[in-house]
Amino acid sequence: MMLRRGFIIFLPRLVGLLVVACCSVSIVYMLACTPRGDNEQLALPRVHSPTAKEGYEAILQEREEQHRNYIVSLKKQIAQLKAELQGRSKQLKNMQDQFPDPLDVRLDPGNPGKAQANLLAFLRSQIDRAEVHSGVKLSTEYAAVPFESFTLQKVYQLETGLTRHPEEKPVRKDKRDELVEVIELAVGSLNNPEGDSNAKHRMYTASDFIEGIYRTEKDKGTLYELTFKGDTKHQFNKIVLFRPFGPVMKVKNENLNMADTLINVIVPLAKRASKFRQFMQNFREMGIQQDGRIHLTVVYFGKEQMNEVKSILENTSKSANFKNFTFIQLNEEFSRGKGLDIGARVWKGSNVVLFFCDVDIYFTAEFLNSCRLNTQPGKKVFYPVLFSQYNPSIIYGHQDSIPSLEQQLIIKKETGFWRDFGFGMTCQYRSDFINIGGFDLDIKGWGGEDVHLYRKYLHSNLIVIRTPVRGLFHLWHEKRCVDELTPEQYKMCMQSKAMNEASHGQLGMLVFRQEIETHLHRQKLNSKKT
Repeated sequence: MMLRRGFIIFLPRLVGLLVVACCSVSIVYMLACTPRGDNEQLALPRVHSPTAKEGYEAILQEREEQHRNYIVSLKKQIAQLKAELQGRSKQLKNMQDQFPDPLDVRLDPGNPGKAQANLLAFLRSQIDRAEVHSGVKLSTEYAAVPFESFTLQKVYQLETGLTRHPEEKPVRKDKRDELVEVIELAVGSLNNPEGDSNAKHRMYTASDFIEGIYRTEKDKGTLYELTFKGDTKHQFNKIVLFRPFGPVMKVKNENLNMADTLINVIVPLAKRASKFRQFMQNFREMGIQQDGRIHLTVVYFGKEQMNEVKSILENTSKSANFKNFTFIQLNEEFSRGKGLDIGARVWKGSNVVLFFCDVDIYFTAEFLNSCRLNTQPGKKVFYPVLFSQYNPSIIYGHQDSIPSLEQQLIIKKETGFWRDFGFGMTCQYRSDFINIGGFDLDIKGWGGEDVHLYRKYLHSNLIVIRTPVRGLFHLWHEKRCVDELTPEQYKMCMQSKAMNEASHGQLGMLVFRQEIETHLHRQKLNSKKT
């Protein structure tokens, strides 16, 4: 495809070169036919010479013959160039017929036969473009697209994240339906072999399937290789299938104006005044100074540290000339779901984007735009996957070497992980939140209310946008596992704490610290001896 497009780009240049060549030939011809100057003329016989007439005729005939030969030579070259141009044009046409451009595949109601033929040709060309029949030269070992394997019951996958397992039953309906369809197609192909309709053969079923592998090239399609039992112990049947991806089709072209789209950031809070001070520094810089289209609603539970929190909020309001905030105080036990629900319902203005946020979250101005762009009333809600920070004391080794907060917010496997098991940070229009029924107010404390709301949206007709975002961070804070927990709860709490502390490799370095220190001490002694 790229070769063909390169040739299309080169074709106008080739035509231009031919035009220049023809012009050059004409100029050369004119120069060749122009009489030479006195100093360059051939030696002619003297006028009074008895052979003057014959000499002139001979010279003229010779010059005419030279010009004639030169013209014949130029005509041959022009004819060759024309033939080459025609050949290139024919070659280009053949390539276009064989590999139609995705942009040329049109679902033309006036000519459905041609549209169907073009689409079929394109889908077939995807097999030739993909790494099916032969390998592709790759620059590094990381450029290879790995396969994943599957059986009738399990999928064995590499990219697991934190919510998926290396071995699991396909949970997502699209993945489950995809593999079932592939196995059924393979069984049907085995039971109906091409060109062998009269021959007797045994009937295959899904129970004959042993295992399969598959991988997806995002711009071409998915390759499946399925292995079935053969007629004897050491015989097998392999079926190779390919699901080609169709051409890219424009769905719509929208012009979105977010200049007047306000975001109401709702934060439930109890105590944690120092964390709120850090949050307000981020809110002031990103929300007030850089974005400017933002409202803050703080729902505070209890009275302890309340005056300090209100003072932080009022100081920010005065110094930044910011009046778009609401402070709600509740004299009851902390409930995150209730705090967010009350904060959403107390709003009396026009329909607004709600961003449910926690006090230990850091966001950028770019994220606020993502929040606007991925929500649409009655259509879409946004569930970003935030990046969760590891313990900076472990990452950077020593308290004195910890950089500033802004410098810590780097998305790398050594600094944190995608928190794909969390659903607490979400953006949606207030109308959608109200229509879906809001939070379950029977859930107390932290946890559970976010998953419940998420499931409500999944069970509705709204589109749920779930994607990692680069501008939303969960800041590390110490996790406490209290003594009141049951042994099983305490174990789960400690596992969660370990996962939030550091990466696998960093935790390993802590486990083997004594061994590492012993090794370094021995090396130091050996260096002194030498």
